[in-house]
Amino acid sequence: MRLGGRLQAAIEVLDDIENRKRPASDALKDWGLSHRFAGAGDRAVIGNIVYDALRRKLSLGWRMDSDAARHIAFGVLLSDAELDMDEINAALDGDKFAPAPLEAERRSIWEARDLASAPDNIRADVPEWCVPHFEAIFGDRWVREAAALSDRPPVDLRVNTLKADRDKVLKELARAGASAAPLLETAVRVPPLRAMGRHPNVQAEPAFQRGLFEVQDLGSQIAAKLSDAKPGEQVLDYCAGAGGKTLALAAEMGNKGQIHAYDAERQRLAPIFDRLRRAGVRNAQAHANVEDLAVLEGQIDLVLVDAPCTGSGTWRRRPDAKWRLSDQQLERREVEQREVLDAAKAYVKPGGRLVYITCSLFAPENGNQVDAFLSSNPAYERVDTKPLWDRAVSEAKALSPLFKDGTAILSPLATSTDGFFISVLKREK
Repeated sequence: MRLGGRLQAAIEVLDDIENRKRPASDALKDWGLSHRFAGAGDRAVIGNIVYDALRRKLSLGWRMDSDAARHIAFGVLLSDAELDMDEINAALDGDKFAPAPLEAERRSIWEARDLASAPDNIRADVPEWCVPHFEAIFGDRWVREAAALSDRPPVDLRVNTLKADRDKVLKELARAGASAAPLLETAVRVPPLRAMGRHPNVQAEPAFQRGLFEVQDLGSQIAAKLSDAKPGEQVLDYCAGAGGKTLALAAEMGNKGQIHAYDAERQRLAPIFDRLRRAGVRNAQAHANVEDLAVLEGQIDLVLVDAPCTGSGTWRRRPDAKWRLSDQQLERREVEQREVLDAAKAYVKPGGRLVYITCSLFAPENGNQVDAFLSSNPAYERVDTKPLWDRAVSEAKALSPLFKDGTAILSPLATSTDGFFISVLKREK
């Protein structure tokens, strides 16, 4: 496919997402199934246009003075694809599958408008109802913080120290453009895409198949690190999902002690078994039935709760989610979080820790939940995350979380990670 056909396909996918209110991944998958002639390169470029359009739908639409998928997709080519209008027109010329060229009126508007003069939520590329949530956390810098959630993300990898060190993984991934990531000595990063390129498939690498590394955002790695799991401890990963943090904790513990990985949704937990085997983890077992955990009540040194949340901190990777999110969904997540915390606390032994994590940047899911928990559970007290951070990270003076009331708030702008909230609570008695 030529650029024109790829652009038209992206426009059709964007219209499908908008009209049917469905996830971008589903719309792209269905397009691929119905257009099997499209190669991997075609699908990568189409996906780039779609995701860039969703990341910055408001700012691109403002510059075009139109929220039509067609105009926003052209905006992607003019910005993220690093093409000018003459190059685009030349690429579309003679392509019978291409959309009509951009109208002269739209081109003039695009060239005349300066995003710096747009309203704040347009520059931030977030729904207007979300603005108070970002202001509450980040104050005067909220626009820059929110706008950073619209950037293209890197691919972050965690070195599996049970099998390798970072130098070995970097050597294995030299062709993929991998380099040392900031903050953690066990993190590796493939930089964000440029123009219409595509990321290498690192999971096809022999080093991945041998379990030398896992794909895991740097923020998630830091959250596991700040949990401060120690060899020999009893650990419960209460919302384990596919097991990313379980694997990270196992490596921190040197395969010593015991990790219980539980998730209420069996389908989410299913990948953990292959991942444990590949990584060489011997001190973890997965549980799909909450009844299995009864014997652990009051026995656990560290209970990690990666709570269900809106995922606002991951909008770089799942930008369609921010346009589907509503305040009603936020309220439902708050209820779920309270229920999860109330259930998880039963397993913490006196002197043990409860670590509450979300990939959200909304206070109702984060600091407000911790405040409410402490108010109704006087046996717990906050553990300051700043000393934990100082011990855990390697030197990177330009990157630091927002430390607020003893918690750590990570973000793309502050720490070059996805957005995460981390609170460590200790049960005194």
